[in-house]
Amino acid sequence: MVSIIVAIAQNGTIGDKNSLLWHIKEDMRFFRTTTSGHAVVMGRKTFESLGSKPLPKRTNIVITRQNVEFEGALTAHSLEEAIRLAEGDEEIFIIGGAQIYAEALKVADRMYITHVERSYEGDTSFPEIDYTQWTLTAVERHERGEEYESPFEFRTYDRK
Repeated sequence: MVSIIVAIAQNGTIGDKNSLLWHIKEDMRFFRTTTSGHAVVMGRKTFESLGSKPLPKRTNIVITRQNVEFEGALTAHSLEEAIRLAEGDEEIFIIGGAQIYAEALKVADRMYITHVERSYEGDTSFPEIDYTQWTLTAVERHERGEEYESPFEFRTYDRK
């Protein structure tokens, strides 16, 4: 199964200058718990935004056009190759960035979206989602976080 996991602001923004715009402890915990023990697929810039260090307890796969290797991660040159490298994993997580998400939307079976109920200015947005292709299967609402003042929801969507 190929799954997308992402946090999206109310206006569709997901980042700025290759970094997150908010820090929601509950979202970080959800991400870590959900992806732990699985393959995570990301673009090179997303890997660099993590300090060029692999996420622990996960098989890290970095997609790049360059002919380079990344310490602690597998290298792929396309989304299809990345998915092949992760074959055998029951759930493969696509974790960014926008270009990789756009490709993954065509093949993903599930989406885990943290809907942040606040708008942010940023240079990166999540691609348009055709929600008619998806069924909302789970919602967990938070009126605020431990240290985050705006509401957010964890939503799971499965492809129809």
